[in-house]
Amino acid sequence: MSSLKDVGDLNMDVEDCIEFHDVGFPLERSRKKKTRQEQKIYGSPDDEMPISDVSCSGCGALMHCMAPEVPGYLPSEKYKQLIEEDKLKKAICQRCFLLTHHQKALNVTMSKEEYTKIVSRIKSEKALVLLIVDLVDLPDSIVPDLPQLVGKNKHIIILGNKVDLLPGDSKNYLQRIRRQLAQHCTDAGIPTQDSKDVHLISAKTGYGIENLITKLQASWKYKGDVYLVGTANAGKSTLFNTLLESDYCKSRASDVIHKATISPWPGTTLNLLKFPIINPTPYRLFRRMERLRLAAQQTEDDLDPEELRRIQHFRKQGYLIGRVGRTFRVQSSRKDLVEFDPDSLSFGEDLNEDNVGRPSSEDEPEAELTYNEIKDAHWFYDTPGIMKERDILSLLNEQEVKLVVPTHAITPRTFVLNPGMALFLGALARIDYLEGNQPCWFTVVASSQIPVHITSLDKADSTYQKHAGETLLAVPAGGKERMKVFPAFVSQDFELEGRGVDTAVTDIKLSSAGWIAVTAAELERLLLRGHAPEEAGLCLRDPPLLPHIVDVKGPRIPKSPAYRTKKPQALLDANLSGRRQKTKNDSFDKIITNKNKK
Repeated sequence: MSSLKDVGDLNMDVEDCIEFHDVGFPLERSRKKKTRQEQKIYGSPDDEMPISDVSCSGCGALMHCMAPEVPGYLPSEKYKQLIEEDKLKKAICQRCFLLTHHQKALNVTMSKEEYTKIVSRIKSEKALVLLIVDLVDLPDSIVPDLPQLVGKNKHIIILGNKVDLLPGDSKNYLQRIRRQLAQHCTDAGIPTQDSKDVHLISAKTGYGIENLITKLQASWKYKGDVYLVGTANAGKSTLFNTLLESDYCKSRASDVIHKATISPWPGTTLNLLKFPIINPTPYRLFRRMERLRLAAQQTEDDLDPEELRRIQHFRKQGYLIGRVGRTFRVQSSRKDLVEFDPDSLSFGEDLNEDNVGRPSSEDEPEAELTYNEIKDAHWFYDTPGIMKERDILSLLNEQEVKLVVPTHAITPRTFVLNPGMALFLGALARIDYLEGNQPCWFTVVASSQIPVHITSLDKADSTYQKHAGETLLAVPAGGKERMKVFPAFVSQDFELEGRGVDTAVTDIKLSSAGWIAVTAAELERLLLRGHAPEEAGLCLRDPPLLPHIVDVKGPRIPKSPAYRTKKPQALLDANLSGRRQKTKNDSFDKIITNKNKK
């Protein structure tokens, strides 16, 4: 019997695993000099060694030492040593190791054909599809032609991820974002059968996760497998890891399955990772609802130190925070709590009572799920991320990506510009205010690591020539040599009409890097010119995602076009049982009920 960590039989021959190394996915690679920093691959390959049947627990690729550019590679010296010591199942590939421990990305590619082969298996199955969408990059992060990929008869649930990064701009901003997400999906050919099929979540902070689990267990129940799909960097691996430690996963499986590799770089999941879904029997649902009811009554004083530290940590990183707990646990090297689940006996699951409650040791064999635990199991799959057609991240190296991808709650930055002025978002994009009768406001919703620089139009060209690649504009970094290989700007004009001083006209969006909301007086006609590399996907988004974001600012800084920033307070989603929580602590009194103060 094979281990759970073998991550499924994809019926792939050795040739299927290595023939795609020269293909760029999804587009053919440019012949220009690569901008990503290629990392040194330590050790040497050995193409005489056969590929293993063991999957990397970080990305799901089969382990081998044949070719460094193929997913799942380990240097032959390490690969042979692990086989000899019978430790290959516990290892991760070199790419996952560098991503996890050194924040470096190897140049590993997957062909479009290989991706289609992996995902097309969904067509023939009775399966539920979860589409995860990066709200910061809406609508570009919606998978195109999804019904054609997974089958037109599939039920699709939409998950708007990274909602914790977005500042609230009005009382009902979450409902508005949810409606816009549903409309963008409909426009992309993904019908939303029910408004309940659209969820706003944060895979990182846990916001909305318990409600999602409740929805899945109530509607899909235990009808079949569940597949998580989405574009690269949408947060699939983070959600996989969160659900792995939740009531959606069999309790013992989280000790057996390693977590998926998480990194800021797109495409970190290269094959199908999976965990077994727990059967939501009436008893388990009853126990779960009891846990949620008790959790909703807790105050900050009732939390254990680890949970309290977690909440305090995420308060610094996100606007919306959730608590993801677990109803049933078993003893393991990481857990001290043992709970008995009678349904595990009813459904023939092997508890192996001799081992329950016994401390583990390094000398014990690696834990695996038994035959009874997996014979009739349904699985939750994390699929590879689809690379977007136009993406600014494809032009950046590792250090630049870390600056551009927002990982903390975004603090909006607002500037007032007169006609004849220009705004630089690093050296990634430039917006010129060419024509208009009055000042207008530009609110930057992007990583705070990307500097904003305001100058006059007559100085804009010289500013770019002098400071692109340098400290003032920061991204890209590397001076003149770096800018030689960075694509030149292309320009496009935008004619806009103001909607009022508290409502944005549109969002000027830069794929994967955020957007600039433009606000002008009612009926004021504007002519703007945007400059960015063609690959950056500079475009307009209408309606704007946060139309009142201009109000989220402090007073204007004297003798400056900038306003002081104003960061909304982080709020805890503790309303898990559907009742308002009564607390002693003010920070817990601010409960999210899909509303936020202006």
